[in-house]
Formats: sequence, structure tokens, C-alpha cells
Amino acid sequence: MSAAEGGAVDAVTRAFAAIERDGRPGIWITLAERSVALAAAALVDDSVAAGQAFPLAGMTFAVKDNIDVAGVPTTAACPAFAYTPQRSAAAVQVLVDLGAIVIGKTNLDQFATGLVGTRSPYGACPNAWWPSYISGGSSSGSAVAVAAGHVDFALGTDTAGSGRIPAACNGIVGIKPTRGRVSAAGVVPACRSLDCVTVFARSIDLAARVASHLETTTPDADDPWSRGMSDRSAAAAFDADTARIGIAAVGVVDFDGDERGAQRFAAAVELVVERSSSIVAEVDVAAFIRAGKLLYDGAFVAERYDAVGEFVVAHRDDVDPIVGGIVLAAASLPAWQVFRDRTELRALELTTSATWATIDVLVVPSAPCIPTVDEVLAAPIERNTMLGRFTNFVNLLDLCALTLPLPTALDDALAPPTSITLIALAGCDEALVSVARRLLDGRPANHRMT
Repeated sequence: MSAAEGGAVDAVTRAFAAIERDGRPGIWITLAERSVALAAAALVDDSVAAGQAFPLAGMTFAVKDNIDVAGVPTTAACPAFAYTPQRSAAAVQVLVDLGAIVIGKTNLDQFATGLVGTRSPYGACPNAWWPSYISGGSSSGSAVAVAAGHVDFALGTDTAGSGRIPAACNGIVGIKPTRGRVSAAGVVPACRSLDCVTVFARSIDLAARVASHLETTTPDADDPWSRGMSDRSAAAAFDADTARIGIAAVGVVDFDGDERGAQRFAAAVELVVERSSSIVAEVDVAAFIRAGKLLYDGAFVAERYDAVGEFVVAHRDDVDPIVGGIVLAAASLPAWQVFRDRTELRALELTTSATWATIDVLVVPSAPCIPTVDEVLAAPIERNTMLGRFTNFVNLLDLCALTLPLPTALDDALAPPTSITLIALAGCDEALVSVARRLLDGRPANHRMT
């Protein structure tokens, strides 16, 4: 589906037809009223015909159901929490004003707490193409709706990796912008100071195009953590054509015992070397991993209690047991631990800054491995923790990231393709996209659909 194939009405018609043909439960929570979506699309088509510019005319998108869409219930994958907002989240409104049409709200790990896609009363979200594997979370439905061809792009959120792990699980592109680059006003928070609105698409060009439209030029008064372009560090910018690329040391990266995963990442590294103009020595990522452990093993998880803790206490039977356990455990964390962990994080920021003095982009596996649904159900906490190994540190250390499928000769049709994540300092979003384009070397980002 694309704007090139017809107008907005045609795009909406195709989107609903694709959803009906798929028919699998667990991807969508609430679809837009078809008549309402078609009426909005007709207005866009009429405006375009009259000569008005709508940069996203003919595009359809999905919205993770912890992001408000006016007149459509927001559940955060908890029916008892549901409310119907009067206005859309800032990011949604930007896209609608540019001519894109909302098709509906997608499934997620409840309260955006999880990287697996199985923690929802609306059912586990199925993987787009590989049924035995997880879809990833928490933005599971958004990623699957894109990968399966229901919509052109989708919005998700990312605190610990939720805008990157589902992209890796479903073989598409996931962009996690610099923290505060996109307003999070109208988003049910997970950890408000770390949350990012993210973009999924089947191509790097579309994902980057949507992300650029969402960028705020000044802080949004409705989102105290938004920063705007003025806060980006010009000193962090780099030339993508000569970017110094560091690779997470293949010999020491823990792939959770998945030998094939290690081999596939090594093959992806060979492609990175082949398609890059400059490569530096392998990077020791131990300090980055230590920083990531603070997200759930430290006091930062207390911010999840601030977000939804009172609701969980009052509605314990309505909340997923794993999600509820994580949120409620955070209530007992002592205040002093927050300051201890902030100091430790600052020390790790200084340690990792030495790495950024020698590289512009860090390449890591998107995940040590993609587990099956059965593996996650057998060990839900352990598998979830494993999935966050190369994602949890990014928002804590104020970095931007882009997840990219980079299929290798070792891939087969029975499992998700090899996926890497590119990471850079805050404010380097556009340069990171340019590096991703170089690594794709003219190939489509998604090997199943273009």
C-alpha cells in the first residue's frame, strides 16, 4: 500500500480489506469506524484535488493503544483502565493534519510493560510472518500491522526497547528518536522521563519521513520532557559518508547461548564493513549493558508506579499478573536509591563518553535472540530481560537508535531475519538514517514486502 497506488479513500479501503483478509486476533484492539475513516479520507482527497498540500495524503497508519486518538478508547491493554479522549495525542494530530488516516488502535504489552507481546488480555499478538516466534513488545500490534501490510506505518512507544524489539521480531524498520524530540503529550506514560514516541515502517525512507514530520521545533508545554530542536547538540552531528562505526565486540557479546544468533550477527557485521567507508575496532559494550540494568534492577522502575501504580492497587484483578507484580514491587523502593542510581548512571555516562569520542555510530544486535512464544511462556521474566540487553540503556544514556533488518546468507524463511540496531548520541537522528541507507545499499528494508 502507498499513496502512489491511489488516493486516501482507496488507501483506507485497502487497509480494511487487508485486515479482514488477515483475520488474526491479537493485532488490533479497536478499529476506527470505517465510515468515519472513509469520510476523513474523502476530505483529504478533495483538498488535494483543490490544490492543497498534504505531505502524507494517501497514507494509513496504526496507533499503539497507549496513545490517544480523539473519540477512540485508550485502553493501554487494560479494559478497566479505558477512557475516551476528546483530543488526539500531539504526534497523532500532526500526522492527521498532514493527511494520514488513522485505521485503529493496536495491541500491546499491558501498560507498555514488556518486550514480548504476550502480556495482554486481548490475547498474545501474533508475529507477522513466523507464527512460533513472539511479535515483540510492547508495541507489538503496531509492528505487526505494518509488517503484515495492514497499514503504511505505525506509531509505538519506547522506554526500554518497545520501538525496536518488535521491529526486529517482524523484519521491519523501527526508529526510536532522541528522547524528547517528539512530544509525548497524550501518551499513557510508562516512565515519563524516558518515554519516546516511535515509528515503524517497511522502508527506511518512509520511517524517516514520518519521524521528521513529528519532530518538535520548540518544547511542548503539554509534555514537560519534550525538548525541541534547539536542545539538540550540534557538536554531536557527523557526516554519514565518513561516519566512524563501532561494532559491539562479537567475541564478548552474550547471545544467550544462541550460537546461530552469534553467527548471524557476525555475518551482518561483514555486511556493515563491506558497505561502510570507515570502521573502527570492536567496542566493549560492558558499561552500556551495566547502565541498562538500572532500568529494571534499580530505582528507575519506580517511575512506572508513578504512572499507573494507584490504578494497579485499586484494580489488581484487572491487571496482568506479571505487569502488576513489576509495578507494585516498585512502590517499596526507598527514595535514597533513586539518588544512588542517578549517581551510578552519571558515572556510566562518563565512562561511555570515552567510546563516543572515537565512534559516531554503535552497531549492536537488536536482541541476543528472538525467542519462541513457548520459550517466553516458560520463562517470562528471564526471556524479557534477555530481550532488553541491547536496548535498555539507550534512553537512560540519552541516545537515539534505529533498528534495521539486515538479512544475511545465514537467514532462512523459518525465522525472523537478522536485525541490527544503530545507536548514536542525542540529536544525530538524521545522520543515523543516512548511515542506515548506506548499509541497505539500495536494498529494500523489508524482505517480505516492499
